[in-house]
Amino acid sequence: MNIPRNDFALRTEAVYLFGEASISSDSLLFLEDVNLNELSDKGNLNLVLVDHNVPGAGLAAYEKNLKEILDHHADEKKYPSDVAADIRPVGSAATIVAERFIQNNKEKIDSDVGKLLLGTILLDTVNLDADAGRVTSDDDTAAKALIALTGLEQKSLFDKLQFEKFNVSSLGSYDLLRKDYKEWQLGDVKCGIGSVLMPAIDWIKKDSDLLKVFQEYTGDRDLDVLLVMNAYTDPDFIRNLGVFIPEADLREKTIKFLESSDLGLEFMDSGFNDGEIAFYHQGNLGISRKKLQPILNDFFTA
Repeated sequence: MNIPRNDFALRTEAVYLFGEASISSDSLLFLEDVNLNELSDKGNLNLVLVDHNVPGAGLAAYEKNLKEILDHHADEKKYPSDVAADIRPVGSAATIVAERFIQNNKEKIDSDVGKLLLGTILLDTVNLDADAGRVTSDDDTAAKALIALTGLEQKSLFDKLQFEKFNVSSLGSYDLLRKDYKEWQLGDVKCGIGSVLMPAIDWIKKDSDLLKVFQEYTGDRDLDVLLVMNAYTDPDFIRNLGVFIPEADLREKTIKFLESSDLGLEFMDSGFNDGEIAFYHQGNLGISRKKLQPILNDFFTA
């Protein structure tokens, strides 16, 4: 797992899914458990990137060890030309992994492996819901094949995972930002995007010190831009977007760009003053973090 072990507990849906698949977290390897440098020096390191196609900062030194990529994000083409890459805009990277199992190791797909693959596909595609704008025919085909092989019940599995994913009541704001967070260097701009599974307005009401948390989080990670994508169901699928940029000129330009983009933003009266956190209702539900990152990359690198 390309995260510290202590961060795993924040991924409540993942903790639940691995437990249902009879896999203890003690059996999982995390960043601090493997000495990649030692393995590389001995010639014993092959890397396969899953769910991303650019090695993160901690893996940049091991580009020579990169053998394959399985991913569904925008192809940044920053990997060596001899790397085997299967990069497609499917809803879930687990769909590409599932296809490999189905084609080459179908006998390995028992109930536990099926839960890991199917559960992830269902979460990433909002239960294969076309209205959420994330599912493709490949996701649908892979999910149906997994259901046929394992006899798993789609709605029951999704509902349980969805409950655990949104069960963030015990987390403080700093951990809510950490729970599902990704970070990039986009030109001269260091940008982080957190995914928070609750309405922005409820979050604001819950934490009177939210601005201080955003300031602390941005400072701890030396960010130029911190965005938060709030996603929840009430009863329909809804998105909000939060923008925090300390530097005034960059803030003005970025907000102007976002407001004129295809996000379909409508300003939300959140109680924050100009120059603090700007929250929006996001009309275009099809733009997830996966799709927003390349849009921001084009803007900031320009």
